[in-house]
Amino acid sequence: MNLLSPNEVGLAYLVASVLFILALKGLSSPLTARRGNVFGMTGMALAVLTTLTLTHNAGLILLAIAVGGVIGAVVARRVQMTAMPELVAFMHSLVGLAAVFIAVAAVNNPASFGIHVPLPRGNRIELFIGTFIGAMTWSGSVIAFFKLSGRMSGAPIVFRGQHMLNLLLALAMLGCGIGFYLGDAQAWPPFAAMTAFAFLLGFLIIIPIGGADMPVVISMLNSYSGWAAAGIGFSLGNPMLIIAGSLVGSSGAILSYIMCKAMNRPFLSVILGGFGTESGAVAAAGQAQRNYRSGSADDAAFLMGNADSVIIVPGYGLAVARAQHAVKELTLKLREKGVSVRFAIHPVAGRMPGHMNVLLAEAEIPYEWVFEMDDINSDFANTDVVLVLGANDVVNPAAHTPGSPIFGMPILEVDKARTVLVVKRSMAAGYAGLDNDLFYMDKTMMVFGDAKKVVEDMVKAL
Repeated sequence: MNLLSPNEVGLAYLVASVLFILALKGLSSPLTARRGNVFGMTGMALAVLTTLTLTHNAGLILLAIAVGGVIGAVVARRVQMTAMPELVAFMHSLVGLAAVFIAVAAVNNPASFGIHVPLPRGNRIELFIGTFIGAMTWSGSVIAFFKLSGRMSGAPIVFRGQHMLNLLLALAMLGCGIGFYLGDAQAWPPFAAMTAFAFLLGFLIIIPIGGADMPVVISMLNSYSGWAAAGIGFSLGNPMLIIAGSLVGSSGAILSYIMCKAMNRPFLSVILGGFGTESGAVAAAGQAQRNYRSGSADDAAFLMGNADSVIIVPGYGLAVARAQHAVKELTLKLREKGVSVRFAIHPVAGRMPGHMNVLLAEAEIPYEWVFEMDDINSDFANTDVVLVLGANDVVNPAAHTPGSPIFGMPILEVDKARTVLVVKRSMAAGYAGLDNDLFYMDKTMMVFGDAKKVVEDMVKAL
């Protein structure tokens, strides 16, 4: 027996939907991100409570929520900021797998979901869409997780006839979907085959994508998970699931488009997994034969302390070393000396969208000190010193060289500054596998070591 009338349920879902929209609006800026999270959590709590009034299995659902909540809380407390990208990929995989499980249950017992028996044609289309997107999201997210966590090489995995194989699998999946649509009451064989092809296609779409392109993959899989949820929402007749899934899917697609522009990648190629195959094609060979200038933390501190303007470029190396708090202390010391210090953020720095912004916010670095690439690129030419902390591909001048795997990718143009200081553990290539000419310029000084230790030494020297 339902505790709420249909009108009350509709009103509750409407309020939850508005809260989700306000959450997305809030998350569009670091200044309002916390408020956006509160809106999102409130909306989800309202949606869950409303859904519980519509079921006779509230006890089992609450038990599942409790178990999942405990696991999520433990993982969230233990995970490091550097592991956040792979955690996001892992969560996307669970959303996709959930969509597949719901579709399997609906095909097995339509009546329990309020669906007519036998399955209507319209419901079969919805289940087909939700299942294949969910399956591809799961398997693709698993590959992204392994690449981001270092359990699998970040280099592209390519082989002859790869795109033709993907096309054949996609056609086979579509053919099985048509068989499921035209089949008998349940049509298990084509449904199972379609699901298997989708799982395999998800793997094959992601493996040719290089590690440097993983931020776009994370955004793309986020979009996929939303559309999978929306597709299942149509099958279940649940407007809240449709709205929430559509919001996630559309916002993820928009973010993917923005990031594709930031990396000069064709959006359609991203969706089809057809980019990144050239990433890493240029080996970082000959590094030992090239001359570079190195110095100490004291040398770097002297240069920055006597500069009028400094721009700091954070990268994944800063995240690995957890150096954001030391960087804030360095910034305050320099500002005490009258040095103008700002931060430059590349859209795909780190391994997921907004990775560097989150790290700087964690150290409570004021937002007005942080600038996006388009807002600060023109200032590098008039900057005395640029301090690059663990960034590589996003400052690589090879992006201006025709024929380079990253040619055309917008970069932070730190090579135009008067002096460049680069903090790295070694001369190893970045995630894209490319050597960086910036490191060998006369204006560049390499400072080797753990970013946190080096920055702390700079603070002491100041």
